[in-house]
Amino acid sequence: MINREIIRIKIVQLTYAYYQNGNKNIDSAEKELFFSLSKAYDLYNYLLSLIVELTHESRRHLEVAQAKAKREGTEAPSQKFAYNKFAMQLEENKMLNEFMETQKKSWNSEPEFIKKLFVQITESQIYQEYLTSEDDSYDADRELWRKIYRTLIQNNETLDSILEEQSLYWNDDKEIVDTFVIKTIKRFEEKNKSKQELLPEYDSEEDRDYARKLFRATIMKADEYQRFMGEASRNWDFNRLAYMDVVIMQIAIAEIMTFPSIPISVTINEFVEIAKLYSTPRSSGYINGMLDAIARHLIQTGRLMKSIDEPKKKY
Repeated sequence: MINREIIRIKIVQLTYAYYQNGNKNIDSAEKELFFSLSKAYDLYNYLLSLIVELTHESRRHLEVAQAKAKREGTEAPSQKFAYNKFAMQLEENKMLNEFMETQKKSWNSEPEFIKKLFVQITESQIYQEYLTSEDDSYDADRELWRKIYRTLIQNNETLDSILEEQSLYWNDDKEIVDTFVIKTIKRFEEKNKSKQELLPEYDSEEDRDYARKLFRATIMKADEYQRFMGEASRNWDFNRLAYMDVVIMQIAIAEIMTFPSIPISVTINEFVEIAKLYSTPRSSGYINGMLDAIARHLIQTGRLMKSIDEPKKKY
């Protein structure tokens, strides 16, 4: 689950903090990096468990409604949502249950939020269409939760505030983690029952090594990379750079120099996008031009054995 987009963002955050921290211990900083990455995986599981908690809330409401219907002799309420096939499968999922038990974490501390979100779900058109639909299939049940997540959970300011209060590490994680939760919902298959696999913490050991190598190269070769910036910035106003810009470019240069298989254009594009999130409004354009100039300078001076894809000419 932890992909290179998350890793790059975390390294930007941790590198910036490293230079702001008077006690510059790279081993401690590296441990903090991997702890921060692990918290993103915690959030992934915690958000999946939100679906289970909302299902439990639905059953609590169902019990009250059933008792009332029996007492008044009216039609019994629908059990369709409370016993949604996808939600039940997730509720029984071994990987999720083991993880949540290990973390000792639940939504019990947020009863008011759960109640409010459940009401929002039941008042939504998505829910009403689901209840009235004659489609009682597993696919329909799974699709309902994909729609609910995208419309009521993915961009939920109250939820964002709750998560921020629970962990400072989650401030910038949710937007990316949401995409993995939705991906997981779509991947579920009824035949896998409780053994359905969730996304692993890392797709491969290669990504973990990437994080370690990129972070260490960024810190240990800082002087060299900043010298590259100075050499290539003769036609640029280097003093215009915000400190965060320097950090972002330093990490980008580390990736360009350390990983031969990653195209220069990919590195530049990724860190320009990060600059849009973490630096000044003008930084992304400046960083784009600087990194391109630095890469060309390193290639011309024989210190970088890569090539830059030139834009195709229009005729």
